[in-house]
Amino acid sequence: MSSRKSEKMGDGLASESDLLSMINEYLKFAEFEETVKVFEKEARRKGKPVLRSAGHSRRDSKTIGIHDDFLSSFNDGDYKVFSELWAKTIPPEIRDFDPVAQKLEFYLQIHFTIYPLKSPVGSHDKGEFENRITHFKHYLETRGAALSQTTEFLPFYALPFVPNPTIHPSFQELFHDSWMPELRERLEKFLSVTLKASNTPRLLTLYVSFLSIQQMQLHLTEAERKSAICMRRFTKLQADHHNLIGITAELVDSLEATVRGKMISPEYLQGVCMRLFSGHMRQSAAQSVDFTRPGTGYYSMSPYDDGYVSCLSSCLACMTMNVPLLPSLDYEKLKKDLVNGSDRLKALLLQALRWRLTRSLHGEQRDTVLQAFISNDLLERYSSKQKTVLNLMKSKNDVVRQYMARLINAFASLCDGRMYLSQIPSLLRFLLDSLKTEEKESVTRENVLAAMQKLSLRRAQQSAMIRDGLIGWLVKELHDSDCLSDYTLEYAISLLMNLCLRTQGKKKCAEEAKHVLIVLTELLGHENHEIRYYVNGALYSILSMPEIREEAKQMSMEEILRCYTKEENSELNRQIEFIIKQLNSVDIPELEPESDDEEDDDDDDEEDVMEADLDKEEVLQPQPKELSGESLLTTEYLGVNITLQQWSQPWSWRHPNTAHFACLLSLMHQFQVLKSLLSRVGNHCPTVYL
Repeated sequence: MSSRKSEKMGDGLASESDLLSMINEYLKFAEFEETVKVFEKEARRKGKPVLRSAGHSRRDSKTIGIHDDFLSSFNDGDYKVFSELWAKTIPPEIRDFDPVAQKLEFYLQIHFTIYPLKSPVGSHDKGEFENRITHFKHYLETRGAALSQTTEFLPFYALPFVPNPTIHPSFQELFHDSWMPELRERLEKFLSVTLKASNTPRLLTLYVSFLSIQQMQLHLTEAERKSAICMRRFTKLQADHHNLIGITAELVDSLEATVRGKMISPEYLQGVCMRLFSGHMRQSAAQSVDFTRPGTGYYSMSPYDDGYVSCLSSCLACMTMNVPLLPSLDYEKLKKDLVNGSDRLKALLLQALRWRLTRSLHGEQRDTVLQAFISNDLLERYSSKQKTVLNLMKSKNDVVRQYMARLINAFASLCDGRMYLSQIPSLLRFLLDSLKTEEKESVTRENVLAAMQKLSLRRAQQSAMIRDGLIGWLVKELHDSDCLSDYTLEYAISLLMNLCLRTQGKKKCAEEAKHVLIVLTELLGHENHEIRYYVNGALYSILSMPEIREEAKQMSMEEILRCYTKEENSELNRQIEFIIKQLNSVDIPELEPESDDEEDDDDDDEEDVMEADLDKEEVLQPQPKELSGESLLTTEYLGVNITLQQWSQPWSWRHPNTAHFACLLSLMHQFQVLKSLLSRVGNHCPTVYL
């Protein structure tokens, strides 16, 4: 027992001696000469462990000695001594990962391998050369294998198989008088840089390593957040994949049964349809299919088609054929009526335009719709008029304001749409005013908040929101979270987290640190895990500020956080552990310089997601015989420059005033086919003009 006790005491003294030595070493490195004298004197007076010699000057002399030993073994061709020095002195992270070190090591291996062949003619040590060739082969198969695909080194992999390298044309350069001095010069430069770096005081090295760990933890948390989002998307895709496999197997069985003469019930087909389109169409539409009448089906998923089509044939068409493009519109007339029309017309147009985005099929069709909106400047970002489409956000009519907010939210759901919105200087001011004036839990305010959260993915918009005091408004709203819907709460806390990732955002939170911490702490136990992920992200981010950490410690934040680690959700528990580590970290400066002036939008890498909530609770319903949706757009606002490709699409024309246009389309389509046939004849046919 006494021996173990003395052993532990010895370890403690050694650790204390190490710590005192590191402090003494750093003071000397920083040239605190008077402080060093006082420190050493007091250490001796208190009987502390003897300070180990770690003076900077002594380390310099040691470095010089190592440098000389390297060069001496290089000149003598002593690869054993050189290898020991290389392994012992050069840090592993440099030896194994630094390209300069790896290339230099390769040439050094060649130098020591051919060294016996560089002695005077007649005195070559063949035995030693063969031993070194064996060693070189081992190197090529192990550490040197990483460079086997590099053109520069590829010829040297044949060196072990050449009987006499001194006369081989591929290796003549190695035996030139200048090769060894040049390699020695490269070695000296490498050693001067590497050994100088090793002179850094151990205390400073530990501190830098700590900062790196903190930074890596921050990156890890962000990577885990993105990974969780991707995992949820993957899970959904996987579920859809399994669902499709199951449906396919059932349909194959049904086809086989039909061949054998068995009847398939309408209820079965309706069930298949509902399962197939459960994630892509409204359930009411699937349930409205009348399978007892052959040839009838559900309403087309494409907004340009007002007719009914066969359920399964439409399904296959959507999945296997190119989706037709929508007809172009007269955007000048549209914008004029949006500004000067009646409130009823404005609302109907805003609804129809939004449906063009939300009900278009993901991919080429939706991209074409969005690009048409942007290229025709639907929201009039370049307009110098005093009253523009965007002014509808201030309309006295509640429905107009709501449908304008819905359209902006739809734009913000797509990456290109966010880029377009970010180029409208007055947009954020309109949205902020709307947030502060609209009634709580109104659909208008929900859509405005969702649009701002999506815009906060872009750096310039983040900066503008922080400058306009949005963080204070969000904290105030979240303080009364019980009165907020999950939709509003989720977008509000997500928006707050995005703003807290910025240096200026953290500083804004530090101005009212206690209030912010109280609000976030109250949300830690929310039953919605998605909301808790955002709360954890915001907490971790703002706790990088020393003043916020100090306030959190006064609130006993760690004890509060520990209460939430007893749940079964391992992912949330892991996030809380990171927050606690951040809370207990030392006061360190910002790891990166403030970058708030660099408005780089490369961080907007989120996937385009068009939410179903964009079309929820439609308060605007068309009256009998009133045009709405795509019918309104294609009847009253059809564009004049329509391409032949668009004209040839199979539209359904239900209104009498468009019948003559349908005939024209048919003629143009036939003419296009005729022109295509004539073009195949070659130069002998006359030129055809359209």
